[in-house]
Amino acid sequence: MTDTIISSATKEVVIGFDRPFVMIGERINPTGRKLLAAEMKEGNFERVIADAVAQVAGGAHMLDVNAGIPLADEPALLAKAIELVQSVTDVPLSIDSSIIEALEAGCAVYQGKPLINSVTGEDEQMERVLPLVKKYGAAVVAISNDETGISEDPDVRFEVARKIVNRAADYGIPSSDVVVDPLVMPIGALGQAGQQVFRLLRRLQTELKVNTTCGASNVSFGLPERHAITGTFLAMAISNGMTSAIMNPLHDDVKRAVKAADVLAGHDQDCGTWIATYREGGDANAADAGSGPRRRGGRRARVEG
Repeated sequence: MTDTIISSATKEVVIGFDRPFVMIGERINPTGRKLLAAEMKEGNFERVIADAVAQVAGGAHMLDVNAGIPLADEPALLAKAIELVQSVTDVPLSIDSSIIEALEAGCAVYQGKPLINSVTGEDEQMERVLPLVKKYGAAVVAISNDETGISEDPDVRFEVARKIVNRAADYGIPSSDVVVDPLVMPIGALGQAGQQVFRLLRRLQTELKVNTTCGASNVSFGLPERHAITGTFLAMAISNGMTSAIMNPLHDDVKRAVKAADVLAGHDQDCGTWIATYREGGDANAADAGSGPRRRGGRRARVEG
């Protein structure tokens, strides 16, 4: 089965079909967070550091780092954020930007093997992003839309994903280093959004044999009791083959649903992580199910819920 390995300088995380679900912390993202955006633009990264530490303490196996702020020097801000986050935590990172110069700046300072977030099926973007993925030996998030936009037909999205996987292979990037985002739409606006994703996930796992991720909180946008919707969606997505998600690990209801789904999917051996997390006096991080072995040596648009 397919394993996607992401690493910092000292720690590996493995995303895979038969492995525990990988939670990628979403909070280092100024989109929709005016105070964070203003602070980062002014060179104040205290909140970035605090969010990084809190998310890892909350159980995140990886962190997504984004510095997309209008009229700011995004490459410089993203590189600085990555350096600071890597100075306070050893989890691998997802380098998140739609600007190629920012991705390059982030990769240049990153220690380890990053997950680059992201590339779409647009020919021009693939020609710019995929050489960067190859250059830095990274993995990449493949967004299943192209020049025609986001199709409501999951079979069309599947073909876009196949196109990206095939084009990546042309650059010498193995399918194991392509993590497909099937695109989760708000269920309040599109009633079949969940079913579309579940159908697509099954094909991505059985036919393309690629790992998957998503911006989980998108599904509940605009609805009351959002965490219940998001958590249930993730549990159902895991049952249909999803292997990671960019999410908020500080929402206990969502995290609990993920860990329970891992138990029921047989991805939590002997229920060890569940027991360590939820028994009385248990340590939530006692069993870091998403991590691989540590390596010797020195020290990688969502709607936020």
